[in-house]
Amino acid sequence: MKSVIRKAAGLAGAFVAVAAMSVTSAPAAHAESPTHGCPYPYVCFYVDEHAWNAGTPVAKFRDVTSSYQAVTARPHYHVVNTRNDDVAYLRLQSGGSVCLPPNFDTVFANSYSVNGIRISSSSTC
Repeated sequence: MKSVIRKAAGLAGAFVAVAAMSVTSAPAAHAESPTHGCPYPYVCFYVDEHAWNAGTPVAKFRDVTSSYQAVTARPHYHVVNTRNDDVAYLRLQSGGSVCLPPNFDTVFANSYSVNGIRISSSSTC
């Protein structure tokens, strides 16, 4: 009878040890998964469809600013806003701007070049 109790106690101890190891070695949780290589809370630019599909943005911005930040002027195929509550204003080289709502992406035709970005804490355009 003692050997059965010892085996049960040994198995219970091993189970507790395995359970503790699985909890302590679990990876840290991430708030949001990246969208095409663009993690939360960034607005990312992709130079072409290949970069978009590969998840390799050419530029990433995350700071809320009161004025535009410079972006290399060229036609950007995709722009994605992974922010949950902030809009991004994209200044066009030809004049004017486009508002990108939270958790939204857009595609620019070759005739449009973005040369600036301003992230606003406003949740609507």
